[in-house]
Amino acid sequence: MFGLGWGEVVVIGIVALIAIGPKELPTVLRTLGQWMGKVRRMANEFQGQFQEALREAEFADIKKHADDISSSVNEFSNIDPLADVQKDVEREFAETPVLEGTPAETTDAPAGTPTDGASLPAAVLPTIDVPLPDAPPALTSADFMPPEPPTPVEPAPVKKAGSGA
Repeated sequence: MFGLGWGEVVVIGIVALIAIGPKELPTVLRTLGQWMGKVRRMANEFQGQFQEALREAEFADIKKHADDISSSVNEFSNIDPLADVQKDVEREFAETPVLEGTPAETTDAPAGTPTDGASLPAAVLPTIDVPLPDAPPALTSADFMPPEPPTPVEPAPVKKAGSGA
């Protein structure tokens, strides 16, 4: 701590022994040890508070960085891809020409004005009739029963050779 070597400590000890005396030296060393303990505890407490202040400063920096990131992400949270697709589909259907041979709807809008998807003629969207497969039969408790063991087959009686009829 102070950079004292063994030689300096021995000289200090000899001077203390001569100046204080052998009777009072243990009491003085005990008191000095208690004071050194208090100084070390205070130094450790100061160091702990200093470390805590550094952690709080780092935490504040990290929190600021996280807030910056969350604010930049909030700009993208208003994106609704389904609404964008719906608008694209409605725009495409509005620009689709009416098929020949179907009566065109009369509207008050000028020619070439796109209309919303709800007012499309029926011929633009054909009906599709697809046959569906039959539904399987409903399950019953018999479907979950174990199979019955096969019945044993009795062997046919064997005819002896030589007996004739």
